[in-house]
Amino acid sequence: MTKAEFKKLVENGPVILDGATGTNLQKAGMPVGVCPEQWILENPDIMIKLQEDYVAAGTDILYAPTFTANRIKLEEYGLADRLEEMNRELIALSKKAAQGKALVAADMTMTGQQLYPIGDLMFEDLVDVYKEQAEVVADAGADLFVVETMMSLQECRAAVIAIREVCDLPIMVSLTYNPDGRTLYGTDPATATVVLQSLGADAIGINCSTGPEDMIEPVEKMAEYATIPILAKPNAGLPELENGVTVYKTGQEEFASCGKKLVEAGASIIGGCCGTTPEHIRALKEAVKDMPVHKPLTQKRRILASERKLVEITLDGNFMVIGERINPTGKKKLQAELREGSLNMVRQMALDQEENGAAILDVNMGMNGIDEKEMMINTIYEVTSTVDCPLCIDSSHVDIIEAALRIYPGRALINSISMEKEKMDKLLPIAEKYGAMFILLPLSDAGLPNDSEEKHAIIRTVMEQAIKIGMSKEDIIVDGLVATIGANPRAAIECYETFSYCKNELGLPTACGLSNISFGLPERTYVNTAFLTMAIAHGLTMAIANPSQELLMNAAFASDLLLAREESDIRYIERMNMLAEKYAGQERVLVPVKKAAADDQAKPGSQEGRSAIFEAVLKGNKGGILDEVKKALADGEKPDEIINHHLIPAINEVGVLFDKQKYFLPQLISSANTMKMAIEYVEPMLERNDAEQKATIVVATVEGDIHDIGKNLVVLMLKNYGYNVIDLGKDVPASLIVETALKEHAKVIGLSALMTTTMMRMKDVVELAKEMGCSSKIVIGGAAINESFADEIGADGYSKDAADCVKLVDRLLEE
Repeated sequence: MTKAEFKKLVENGPVILDGATGTNLQKAGMPVGVCPEQWILENPDIMIKLQEDYVAAGTDILYAPTFTANRIKLEEYGLADRLEEMNRELIALSKKAAQGKALVAADMTMTGQQLYPIGDLMFEDLVDVYKEQAEVVADAGADLFVVETMMSLQECRAAVIAIREVCDLPIMVSLTYNPDGRTLYGTDPATATVVLQSLGADAIGINCSTGPEDMIEPVEKMAEYATIPILAKPNAGLPELENGVTVYKTGQEEFASCGKKLVEAGASIIGGCCGTTPEHIRALKEAVKDMPVHKPLTQKRRILASERKLVEITLDGNFMVIGERINPTGKKKLQAELREGSLNMVRQMALDQEENGAAILDVNMGMNGIDEKEMMINTIYEVTSTVDCPLCIDSSHVDIIEAALRIYPGRALINSISMEKEKMDKLLPIAEKYGAMFILLPLSDAGLPNDSEEKHAIIRTVMEQAIKIGMSKEDIIVDGLVATIGANPRAAIECYETFSYCKNELGLPTACGLSNISFGLPERTYVNTAFLTMAIAHGLTMAIANPSQELLMNAAFASDLLLAREESDIRYIERMNMLAEKYAGQERVLVPVKKAAADDQAKPGSQEGRSAIFEAVLKGNKGGILDEVKKALADGEKPDEIINHHLIPAINEVGVLFDKQKYFLPQLISSANTMKMAIEYVEPMLERNDAEQKATIVVATVEGDIHDIGKNLVVLMLKNYGYNVIDLGKDVPASLIVETALKEHAKVIGLSALMTTTMMRMKDVVELAKEMGCSSKIVIGGAAINESFADEIGADGYSKDAADCVKLVDRLLEE
């Protein structure tokens, strides 16, 4: 199936997907803990019958049961050597069931391993894992791909890149979201939509997360951004426990009625996930068959994205700053740190610039004495784990830009692409492949343009070439190419002409390197600020500048206010209030007369009342934590004081930020790992007797469930709080869990389950603990778990995340 054929199919929709596979196979006898793909191949008639029933109910696209048939998952069952054979046979089963009446989508999902820097799996290794499976299923005759039930945007990117590098088949991608509307890693539906459609997905959606009614709002949000069709595949409600059995209570008529609302909200591809049956799909088909489908946006919105945040660029919107600080040029201290492999200053520069109002951060690692590509990649990992701002990838080397774009978990900006043949011919296809926006630099092989007319001709040429290869003008920001006023008295005027031309005639946003205008002049800040305010009035959209220059930033906010831009009055007042609070009781100098001696240094991270150790944990400063701990020890602090007065309060603050959704999983893990390093260093110095040791806790993912991301984080957090944690791993039988708790005199048993099909194993542990006289408190958690389920099975508590689990355990042990 071609992408054009897929697009036409959806235009004539709504397209009907199938319903649940796992919950129906379990009803048909598939036991817990087996490899689903192997069981299906051993019982093919059951799978074929289920899918035949879906086709008869009106399914247009069947999901082949290749869900977890990737190398990493199959290795857990000792079946990796059968990957090709199994995937081919599974595709063949679905083709047989479809009988030409439905398309067959090769189904791929997450591997269960965490990507670096949170985990150990490298991005390129994951791409290879997905490529291996994609090559087999494409060759076996799959009509298209679906990448589903994903929690990590970066894993989605790896799958889409892998598939696109293997074949040209259409790709649908759907993620699963928590009740707070974000994935485990902090991605919201709008951000996922922008990133994945830019990368080349043909449909974007949501599955499994919830029942159909609660899926309406995220679908509506996706529709505001989607230039591709939207997919919705809800559960038949949330799972409930009834007479010891997990049930889904949303009946087929209610499901179908909500399905109509999903189509009205913007979903043009619709089906069912956990708990749905062929009867649900039949009712859904009947309910939506005559409904018109939502038309995706025909014009792109100019949006950059990190993994957790969108930044939209509009021609008449508020002025934006691209933070320029992460660049070693002229910064001797930063150069020295980079040569040592340290990214402490980079991390602090990123935090400072975000705090001071930068919308985007420029990252440039161009200097001698380092491997620039390796340092760029390391910096991408570090900065994306530290701040939410989207990044601008800045390098003079094509291969370095591509390497950075490949691993960047969002939609980046390239700085820059000119009309120089080497740049235009190589970088434009790279920008298109990775869905990046780019800054168009109006240079040619002949060098600088002679005048505005030549500059504008270059802009048109590069824009036309970008559109020719499949990009759009919404992917482009034009650099005004600021010359120094000392050499060219008309430098500013010529830039104003370009800003106005791009905005008013081409409909393009503009950027510039602001400080170039004042090169060689005294008191440059005044010249830069005057240039900025006039440039904004002529249409300048953003500038590459230092957001810590308050006069410059304040002038930008004031310019937006005077131009009556949306909410500029509120933004100006909020900024002034923030500065007033920041400088309360201090003398304030907007423009220093002399350059500070340490101008190239990032400011210290500590705030008043917070120690450097506290700040290191809060900011996830793994490179600097041990130095701060050693300083504290040298100053006479005792090891237990460091833990109790600095480390524990810091991780508590991280938990608060996580609860408020100011921090997400990457920051939480980064801070937890930083604290872990400090505790491992001071622990041998502690003088504790056995009575002072904290309680033992046994933690496990229950039998049949091979997901352990959440469980691993719980283990890490509990250990950081001083508990003796015994981690039994994943897919652990109830007998081993209870026997270990008895043997180790554990005060608490912690159970994790991601899948609705395995959550009942938690009840097995609760019941077995009672039978064996185990007095351990039992706490549970996981994506499908809630407080009600914990009460129903007799658990002692439920925690929604790792930070909450620590509080729960503390509370239970106090009781």
